[in-house]
Amino acid sequence: MDQLTASSKAFMEYLQIEKNASPYTITYYADDLESFFQFLHQEGVDNLQNVDYKVIRSFLTALYNKKLGRRSVSRKISSLKSFFRFLERDNQVSGNPFLHVTLPRAEKPIPGFLYMEELEKLFEVSDLSNPIGQRNQAIIETLYATGIRVSECQRMQLSDIDFTIGTMFIKGKGNKERYIPFGRFAEVALENYINDGRNKLQQKASSPTNAVFLNNRGGALTARGIRVILNKMVENAALTVHVYPHKLRHTFATHMLNEGADLRTVQELLGHENLASTQIYTHVTKDRLRSVYMNSHPRATD
Repeated sequence: MDQLTASSKAFMEYLQIEKNASPYTITYYADDLESFFQFLHQEGVDNLQNVDYKVIRSFLTALYNKKLGRRSVSRKISSLKSFFRFLERDNQVSGNPFLHVTLPRAEKPIPGFLYMEELEKLFEVSDLSNPIGQRNQAIIETLYATGIRVSECQRMQLSDIDFTIGTMFIKGKGNKERYIPFGRFAEVALENYINDGRNKLQQKASSPTNAVFLNNRGGALTARGIRVILNKMVENAALTVHVYPHKLRHTFATHMLNEGADLRTVQELLGHENLASTQIYTHVTKDRLRSVYMNSHPRATD
């Protein structure tokens, strides 16, 4: 095993065991290291101790020549900074050559969200007389009611839902845990599905599962499966806007803030570690902006 492979393996174990990083995070780091190692092989650099600013500058040039966006480049640099910080701590290198590499911060785009008229079409598209329709309705009501990530939705177990007090137990990124309340529409959709459709789907399975959302063979639904379901619902609703699970999370946060929820509460519900991650949702819709103006400005109307 060469130095690059051994160092990468040790770093992945560090992320998994010490940092408790999610599988998605570990995959991103692995991809970023792999692209950097490929570059080093091309440049004839076989020792990480020989990585200096000149090598890094050539690496950045190679990334931009591939037409990678600033966001992708920034992520790779961030990954490599963390990697070399680990190597330095482990005495594999004498310093971190990425320490002083900075990139201009790109302006964060405002997250896309759905208007209520668009949501209503999605809420009305499922056939609630069959198990699949009941499941799909429960999924979309849950995603919008709670703002949870699709991975959190996919991992949900029956025991995580407490109908007596209307809350869900969610295990999020880095195994961070939180409780999220849900409203009447999600409650009805979930009860209808769990008491009827889910039982019928479960009967098709060879072994029982406690996963809330099941596929048409009675097994636990995957995150990809949820995305496929949502795409089909959008198609059936004849929506012209692009809808993806995270857009429902954006919509949840935007609607909560537009209706008066405070930023800290929304941060807690979303499971954001930093308030800055939640502040991107403080934009308001043009309709609400106009409504507030028309109702508040003394000379807005006759």
